[in-house]
Amino acid sequence: MKAVLCKEYGPPEKLVYEDTTRPDVGPTDVRIRVRAAGVNFPDLLIIENKYQFKPPLPFAPGGEVAGDVIEVGAEVTDFSRGDRVIGMCGWNGFAEEVVISRDRVVRMPDGMPYEVGTVLPTTYGTTVHALVQRGRLRAGEWLLVHGATGGVGSSAVEVGKNLGARIVATGGDDRKLARLAELYGVEHLVNYRTNPDWKETVKAITDGGADVIYDPVGGDVFEQSLRCIAWAGRLLVIGFAGGTIPSAKANLILLKGCAVVGVFWGGFAAREPETNRRNFALLFDWWKEGKLKPAISHRFPLAKAAEALGALARREVVGKAVLEVG
Repeated sequence: MKAVLCKEYGPPEKLVYEDTTRPDVGPTDVRIRVRAAGVNFPDLLIIENKYQFKPPLPFAPGGEVAGDVIEVGAEVTDFSRGDRVIGMCGWNGFAEEVVISRDRVVRMPDGMPYEVGTVLPTTYGTTVHALVQRGRLRAGEWLLVHGATGGVGSSAVEVGKNLGARIVATGGDDRKLARLAELYGVEHLVNYRTNPDWKETVKAITDGGADVIYDPVGGDVFEQSLRCIAWAGRLLVIGFAGGTIPSAKANLILLKGCAVVGVFWGGFAAREPETNRRNFALLFDWWKEGKLKPAISHRFPLAKAAEALGALARREVVGKAVLEVG
């Protein structure tokens, strides 16, 4: 089978597209013929040896796939050959086939395109867990979404709207922010590159501060978020796409009476698989009702995975990029 392999750590240009050995199927595993694979920021980190998980070389990046079950292990009774599924593999998804434990596979709704299914786990899975279990977001509250034009950010805008929140979306590119407004009808847009005093703008819009802040950026954005959070607000630590891991000033946390909450979807999905499945059921319901329309701005064939990751690194993607396989 063909796969995109990381044989040495480095930028996407070091990846190679070549034949590799098909992985074996264990008794509790499912083999999936990959039809689409999502492209995410952790894929860049994992090939540069900067991610918290460090699979042995060589491996394929790619943490989420959608495709067809073509083989099941001897102890698997809940999936059958031909099932259309989403797989949460962590890595090895940039390949024609992938083998995943059955507890990290969910069946796709009838009619859902593969490209929609594959973009749900990393971004939307993270976001539903963040806003529902960790942020306890309530209808009518103000949700401040940083990096809103990226994959996890755009999912936070869409999920937040479905939960009834009022949204303030930030980003560093007016063109991409305008596209976000076009896609999801966001009224309050803030460019934190051209508006260095953006925290005051947020406070003015929200009449004092945001109730929940969704931060996949980190760095200085994190500290300024603590200065525009509402009393008893929840600052959700999603990631550090800005490249700098911040430190929280405890005096600001005390004075705001707020909580800084870590969001690690991978750990949650492993520890609470049933809750994770309920989150997916909610996403599927929204999709069936026409309330979930993930933005996919870039599509690439599997052989062009390095180009897909390059587009992501250059911040050209609005929403998600997808690899089309086969």
